[in-house]
Amino acid sequence: MFGWEFPPHITGGLGTACFGITKAMTQLGNHVIFVVPKTYGDEDGNYTKLVSASDVSIDLSQNLYKEFWDNISYIEINSKLIPYLGTDDYFNVINKGEKYVALEKNNIHSKKYEFSGKYGETLLEEVERYAMVAAKLAKDNDYDIIHAHDWLTYKAGVISKNISGKKLVIHVHATEFDRSGENINQMVYDIERFGMDNADHIVAVSDYTRNIIINRYGQSPEKVTTIHNGADSFVTNDYAIERTVKEKVVTFLGRITFQKGPDYFIEAASKVLKVYPNVRFVMAGSGDMLNRMVALVAKKRISKNFHFTGFLKVEDVNKMFALSDVYVMPSVSEPFGISPLEAMNSNVPVIISKQSGVSEVLKYAIKVDFWDTDAMADAIYGLLNYPALSKMFISKGRNEVESIRWEDTARRLNDLYNNLLR
Repeated sequence: MFGWEFPPHITGGLGTACFGITKAMTQLGNHVIFVVPKTYGDEDGNYTKLVSASDVSIDLSQNLYKEFWDNISYIEINSKLIPYLGTDDYFNVINKGEKYVALEKNNIHSKKYEFSGKYGETLLEEVERYAMVAAKLAKDNDYDIIHAHDWLTYKAGVISKNISGKKLVIHVHATEFDRSGENINQMVYDIERFGMDNADHIVAVSDYTRNIIINRYGQSPEKVTTIHNGADSFVTNDYAIERTVKEKVVTFLGRITFQKGPDYFIEAASKVLKVYPNVRFVMAGSGDMLNRMVALVAKKRISKNFHFTGFLKVEDVNKMFALSDVYVMPSVSEPFGISPLEAMNSNVPVIISKQSGVSEVLKYAIKVDFWDTDAMADAIYGLLNYPALSKMFISKGRNEVESIRWEDTARRLNDLYNNLLR
């Protein structure tokens, strides 16, 4: 398996999902080698063999890599990124338009690439280099199938397939249309489409995502299978937190980006406060829309009842849930959505958008259209104002989360693998 993050070093649901899947797969008797750009030493390696791409040396003089270099156009995207340039040379290519001369055999040498494993400015460059390291791992390891999680690893998966001849499954946890709406990053879309076109099978985390894959990426319905995420790998969160505020607390937790609908949360908050002033709203997370959301809260004149926490680590997330009376996920486009399951596991009733994959598997969540801030505000008010309603969603929701099991996800993946290997 190729992935970009693994707990505890995660930025969203992708790492949580990868941990749940690998743990369940190994408990079914599989041996999983999970490759990440960088390990930090504190990951849970009890269920899978973690390999850090930063620790892999590749000898580019070998025929294996020469063949890859000769056929680099096969995996090339419309990008100025060159995998083998240092920082200064890369700066010159991008900013000075200098021509880059292809590497000759006599100056190709053994090299390790140090990956940040982050989502920064050099992300696409790291994706390219990660794909090259995948070639080395594909050649040196013994395995039956290749499984690549999300677009960052699709090239690695395709290269491994080409070198080994093994079947490739790509796992779509999100698409560029989820992240960016109609204003997509064409380079990212091209990588996603490339991975889908070259995969032997595609796993979607929801029917919602499956429809996007078929309709927006031109994939055959027979090639795409929906396998929902699980939830039972969560640690039971029964925190005893002393509340320092008397008001009720309503929480938004996630990246503050277009996809997550933070502006709709603020609009609903403004409507609730007009009729129920004894409540505090919390927006936990960071993202490119943060400054705009701070300005929107000021414009709505609700700053005294609204709080921005910034990015929260896992322990602080658990504490935030323990302080919360309601959790809201107003996502514009959410392939699945693990955070509502975490909230329900922490005895918090949830409101989720109908434009989410998790709405397909939850019964005990209030579902609204992301754009219907009147309905969202009514739902928040109802859960705050009617204790019996809130208690029902808490008790039923906790039981429901415990029944959504990663083991079921793993069994379906096993069946898919076996069908491909026949």
